[in-house]
Amino acid sequence: MVYVVEMDVKIPETWSEEKIADYVAREKETSQKWQKSGKWVYLWRVAGKYSNISVLDVESPEEFHQIISSLPLFPYMTIKVTSVTKHPNAVRENIL
Repeated sequence: MVYVVEMDVKIPETWSEEKIADYVAREKETSQKWQKSGKWVYLWRVAGKYSNISVLDVESPEEFHQIISSLPLFPYMTIKVTSVTKHPNAVRENIL
């Protein structure tokens, strides 16, 4: 199952610089772990925002939720999820 995911992060204004740095470091470690596993296929920054657009290729909705909810900043995200499949008119094979 392939999901296109838009994640917007809203860090609480009350957080210290140290707490932010800790969360950002753990977020990087976790997202890179999933990227190296092959489950998190693409990760793009949205220019000018603390947001990203990602593509995940997973076995099930449960696995998708496991990956996304493992992110340290998950509780501070607004997430839009779109499940996609190959279009019958596409001239190229899927790049996944």
